[in-house]
Amino acid sequence: MKTTKDTNKATRINIFSFAAPHMRTFHLSWISFFLCFFGWFGVAPLMAVIREELSLTQSQIGNTIIASVAITVIARIFIGRFCDKYGPRLTYTVLLIFGSIPVIGIGLSNSYETFLLFRLAIGIIGASFVITQYHTSIMFADNVVGTANATTAGWGNMGGGATQMIMPMIFAGFIFLGFEDASAWRWAMVVPGVAMIILGILYYNYTTDTPKGNFSELEIDSVAEMEDDEGDADVSMLEVMKDYRVWSLFVIYGGSFGIELTINNIAAIYYYDYFSLDLETAGLIAGLFGLMNLFARSFGGYLGDKFGIKAGLKGRVRFLFVMLFLEGLALMLFSSMTALTLAIGTMIFFSLCVQMAEGATYSVVPFVNRKAVGAVSGIVGAGGNAGAVMAGFLFKYESLSYPEALFIIGGIVTVVSFLAFTIQFSQADEKEARMELKEAMGEPEAELEPAYVE
Repeated sequence: MKTTKDTNKATRINIFSFAAPHMRTFHLSWISFFLCFFGWFGVAPLMAVIREELSLTQSQIGNTIIASVAITVIARIFIGRFCDKYGPRLTYTVLLIFGSIPVIGIGLSNSYETFLLFRLAIGIIGASFVITQYHTSIMFADNVVGTANATTAGWGNMGGGATQMIMPMIFAGFIFLGFEDASAWRWAMVVPGVAMIILGILYYNYTTDTPKGNFSELEIDSVAEMEDDEGDADVSMLEVMKDYRVWSLFVIYGGSFGIELTINNIAAIYYYDYFSLDLETAGLIAGLFGLMNLFARSFGGYLGDKFGIKAGLKGRVRFLFVMLFLEGLALMLFSSMTALTLAIGTMIFFSLCVQMAEGATYSVVPFVNRKAVGAVSGIVGAGGNAGAVMAGFLFKYESLSYPEALFIIGGIVTVVSFLAFTIQFSQADEKEARMELKEAMGEPEAELEPAYVE
């Protein structure tokens, strides 16, 4: 594995390698995020059954949608600082093992109130995204960091699509074994919970905090200290929060990942109610939305890297604008579809746009403040959930249909895309990024070729 001299970061991504520490971290981080996403939205494709058992109204379902993403806003803001202080290895291990408790425990719900509380608690595992982005940001060099971030996040996000397809099958499996509907969905949630515990143990034993080792072994307090031997590497949370670019990205990510979370929550029941499909078919179609993460988010990060190599940090930002703008238009189009085949086609196009916009966002994030990658990643990641919370309120009102709510959201995303132009970088930032790209790619000349995934 080719690495940079000073930080030992990888300058290439070899997908078929499990070599330590770079690629082992790459694979374990996306698999862990996949399982967290799977458990996070495990009940979504079963809501038609749960709705009947607990006698939930549209307003109550809307509240559970909000609850499932609300607590993640707070968790994502603080999890980045935990990574900075304690390292991503220990932080991920703790989150996976303790996060499995509400995933398994939601089966104890016997009323709207208890179901709401468990969905709120489960939302904490959504902070796993920040750890994933943090860990790959410090394992991979500038020429491929956008690709690495986007690929691990995208493959992790596939958990949201996989759960739409797999959870109805697991549910059907328990029905086949003789369980009633009321108990089958409860036992089905035990499956992702147990898998999370296993991954937590593997993550602790088979990853390291940095390419050079764990924080405790290196006797450092943060990755910033490792990368910056001169001066004070400690950046306060307040300093990060004063940077307006962080908040622009916060809102932008709310307009991309926040909308993906919303679709994950309502897609199955949307197709079930508006196209008169059975539970398994609705889940299968809804799952197509999340499965685009197999390549779409990664491709967005790859193109972000490519634009960054050719046009600097400004190029990354311009590409972000284009993808977010297209996403808003695509969502408005999807909301207007009444024929099933057209709805599926426009949903897939929308899915490509939203996930590429997410990848483009996190091709920009690592360059905002290099001494506080965790804090910036956490705040921006929280923006995704804040966007999902705001969108969730539109699905509470009985007077507003789901297609109408989606159309409104699409219009808002289109407007939000113009915030990308507020993200500016100084000439010093551009020069530093250019110099680090040259080092990462081993190219002394100005003309650089795009990064690639082997």
